[in-house]
Amino acid sequence: MSEEGVERRLTSILAADVVGYSRLMAADEAGTLTSLKAIRRELIEPKTTEHNGRVVKLIGDGTLMEFGSVVDAVNFAVAVQRAMAERNVSVPEDRRITYRIGINIGDIIVEGDDIYGDGVNIAARLEGLAEPGGICVARNVYNQVKNKVEASFEDLGEKEVKNIPEPLRVYRVATEQLPSAATSPATKPLPLPDKPSIAVLPFTNMSGDPEQEHFSDGITQDIITNLSRFRDFFVIARNSTFAYKGKALKIQDVSRELGVGYVLEGSVQRSPDRVRITAQLIDGHTGGHLWSERYDRQIDDIFVVQDEVTEMIVGTLASGYGGRLRKAWQRRARGSKTQSVQAFDCFMRGLDLTYNFTKEDTRRGREFFEEAIQLDPNYAKAYAKLAWGHIEDAYQGWSKDYEGSLAKGLEYANKGIECEDEESWGHWALAGYHFFTMRHDRALAEFQRAIELNPNDADVLNDVGFCLSYAGRAEEGLESVHKAMRLNPHYPEWYSMQLGQIYFDARQYEEAVATFESLRSLETIISCLYRAASHAAVVHTAEAQKAIGRVLELDPQATLQKWTSVKMAPYKDPKDLEHFRLNLRKAGLPN
Repeated sequence: MSEEGVERRLTSILAADVVGYSRLMAADEAGTLTSLKAIRRELIEPKTTEHNGRVVKLIGDGTLMEFGSVVDAVNFAVAVQRAMAERNVSVPEDRRITYRIGINIGDIIVEGDDIYGDGVNIAARLEGLAEPGGICVARNVYNQVKNKVEASFEDLGEKEVKNIPEPLRVYRVATEQLPSAATSPATKPLPLPDKPSIAVLPFTNMSGDPEQEHFSDGITQDIITNLSRFRDFFVIARNSTFAYKGKALKIQDVSRELGVGYVLEGSVQRSPDRVRITAQLIDGHTGGHLWSERYDRQIDDIFVVQDEVTEMIVGTLASGYGGRLRKAWQRRARGSKTQSVQAFDCFMRGLDLTYNFTKEDTRRGREFFEEAIQLDPNYAKAYAKLAWGHIEDAYQGWSKDYEGSLAKGLEYANKGIECEDEESWGHWALAGYHFFTMRHDRALAEFQRAIELNPNDADVLNDVGFCLSYAGRAEEGLESVHKAMRLNPHYPEWYSMQLGQIYFDARQYEEAVATFESLRSLETIISCLYRAASHAAVVHTAEAQKAIGRVLELDPQATLQKWTSVKMAPYKDPKDLEHFRLNLRKAGLPN
């Protein structure tokens, strides 16, 4: 065709076809044609008018459409797939009519009412990439509609397709919130566990070198192993997830087949001197992305890189306070009627409260832990945090019975270990008791046991640093807290509060001041005392006096004798205690 006189325009093209059309026709030709005509008359035509589109042509089971607005095209596709899913619920599986849809924005050639060109061809190839009941769109479509339609998208990456010279960047429209027409009794979903549950799919080797498979497989294996250390998670074993390696996957199918709420997937791309590792946590029900991260590393020792990235991924997903997996599951768990979910919900409510570090919130947190234990008398972690609640009551000066609160801490820590010795948090709590009763060596031994059980629990590592500092090993304490922060990049403010104190103990006063001044919402008497001492150490007289003024607002009876006793400042080395006292005197704390 000569270019002279040819009409061209840029438009939105939608291609759709019926899945398994030949099989349907072979089984019941008349019935299939009748159903297809009814769908076109009752659904396709009204929706086309509603969304300002036009049917260019019908080719057997295929439909080619044009829309002036790509937003209209995507909304039309979603509306059709929703309606078809609802329509198919009552239809026998072998008689269901199901569409695939592809959408592209492209330059087309217009001839009468018909359209041609690469824009049309690409829409047809996108339709072929869609799963039954699904919608695939080109990158240019995604860029135009991502913030304008009520749909989420999954990046499927670049795809090589027939007769298109360049790879296509393809996005899948998440339609899993629609009623499922494809689930039969034979594929009934497995019941979800009453705890956060996850499958880690084999990370994809994007390096183009089959020799790198062992590295991507090693990353996957290490993540599974380290997540499994968190005993209140349900983690699918390696053999089950590696069965999916190299297969085209729909996350919702994996979730249903393995009976998990969440799926972690990722990729590894390695060059001679660098490696890029990506990871993303996906909701197994909706297909929505909950968290994603990219790690770029220079390769000096590839196994060191493997360990470091594995630790960061696991710490981000699973740490006690900021863990993405735990928080995602907590939001879903609300309203559940099962006893164990109720216990977990109480536990998480208590956890959120106690990390506010106020007297009232700590008391309310203990009540939630007690309720969790009533619902599940063998809930080891609830006993551990109940123990910590009583220990904090003593350490923060809130308890009227210091010795009694510590005794309760010891009782509940031991109870947690009795319930589940392999759960690290019971040993964490017992370490806290020994730590605040000046048994530093026993405390560090229990901390070591907790770390052996779960090396990637950032909350425990943070408190290890705190204990090391009181034991006269502040430099090691800094290393432990910095590792905790690396494992849990979205760490809560109490990490920083303790870090500031350790900087002071390490005589790194400027760092201590900067850390305390960075606090925005968390404030305790002890943090104000160390803020004052840090300012005094660098002769910030006004700032030190201001911090002491705040101490006296919080505790009008505050004195040097009260807050620097061995009970309230359990330093192993008397020189460290005197260092604290000296700078509080400079700051103006009354004797």
